[in-house]
Amino acid sequence: MKKNFICVILFTVVVVLSGCRQRSVMSDANETYQYTDDYGSVVSVPKTPKRVVSLSPAVTEIMFAIGADSLLVGRTEFCVFPPEATRIENLGGISNLNIEKVLSCNPDLIISGSMVPQKVVQQFEKMGVPLVCVIEKQKFTGLFENISKIGHLVGCDKQADSLNQRLVMQLADARPVAIDANIDRPSCYYVVGFGSSGNFTAGGNTFINDIIRMAGGQNIAEKSEGWTFSIEALMDADPDFVLIRAEDSALFCQTAPYSRLTAVKKGRLIALEDGILDLQVPRNIELVRCLKSRFEAQ
Repeated sequence: MKKNFICVILFTVVVVLSGCRQRSVMSDANETYQYTDDYGSVVSVPKTPKRVVSLSPAVTEIMFAIGADSLLVGRTEFCVFPPEATRIENLGGISNLNIEKVLSCNPDLIISGSMVPQKVVQQFEKMGVPLVCVIEKQKFTGLFENISKIGHLVGCDKQADSLNQRLVMQLADARPVAIDANIDRPSCYYVVGFGSSGNFTAGGNTFINDIIRMAGGQNIAEKSEGWTFSIEALMDADPDFVLIRAEDSALFCQTAPYSRLTAVKKGRLIALEDGILDLQVPRNIELVRCLKSRFEAQ
């Protein structure tokens, strides 16, 4: 079953790599071509962009991973991985982006994720600045698709292909559990938000759910749609493990009723590096390995 699972991943990557070639053959490197982004918008983008602004932490991380970071001239305040990214011009948040500062970077291409408001996208469209949206995909294999798309957009197809191949091999070495394998799995809950503002987690239609299952876990919110989850359902499920961002872990453990969860009492709270699970990035592969090891050690 393991071999079949890796074969499926390999096949998916091959399909992705062959399906993300939208660029026309052109003689003039300064010309543009028509690109259809993840929202179906047709954007006229440069064949060889020289100055790229990233409005997505995932895009920034992937650009560094394929060696295209020298093209970056601007980023959001949330684009902080790898640490070298913080040396790039900070253009503000995502919802409160400093438009004038973005324009001062003189970008010939902007790549955003799903969190950028549509009104911001429309502003750049009116200004004639090409903005392409590359959003996170529901399935884990969407990681390979996004790497190929970003690599293609910035003229680094070969580097993106090479990264994908390395990641597939790393995933094989991590020995992931088949998502559909009928085995006993420790129950898990991923904390996206908690407290008086409500409880939020990742449901079954997310790549986050795929990561948990590949690591051998069972997401207690797998049958939920959307991101909300009731405190009653959480307490009733009383998961074996709680996954949470490291900066939130202490407060979560000290706050009732979460402090009464078995996972908190038994020290089964897994503090996660920022972005390693909530973003669709190469680090997801290492997370599968780490979670799998932790689940097996229980």
